Amino acid sequence: MEHTTEAMRKEVETIIRLMGFSDFSVTCADESRRLSVFINDAPFLHRYLPQFVLDLDFLVKSIARQKGSEVCFVDVNNYRKEREDLIIKLAKAAAKKASTTMQAVGLPPMNAFERRIVHSELSMHPDIKTESEGEGKTRHIVIKPLE
Repeated sequence: MEHTTEAMRKEVETIIRLMGFSDFSVTCADESRRLSVFINDAPFLHRYLPQFVLDLDFLVKSIARQKGSEVCFVDVNNYRKEREDLIIKLAKAAAKKASTTMQAVGLPPMNAFERRIVHSELSMHPDIKTESEGEGKTRHIVIKPLE
């Protein structure tokens, strides 16, 4: 039996409640399989939000795989959305610099998901190309002007 996004939403609510949070909401978008979590009563999250998002995402994906469900994408307090927006702005600025100076511009190391955002965002720019370089945690994108 397939585990729906709504069922995953309920499981995430249970997990968040068991973590000791009381002022929170979990919403889901079936078409994008995205679960958005908003936790209002956790001031420590400002400091630990990036790791908390990764840990919760790992936990939810593990549960989904175990139950034979489609994997959901988890965001907490819009951290991932804001990070995606920042990455897109950085990529566009680097692309402009590469095409203006006619020199390669390297971006900081990023995970595979973030690199995919950059490659996708810049794929329509006719005067540049993007390449991933490096290994593991040092893997990053280099934006090169086309000659």
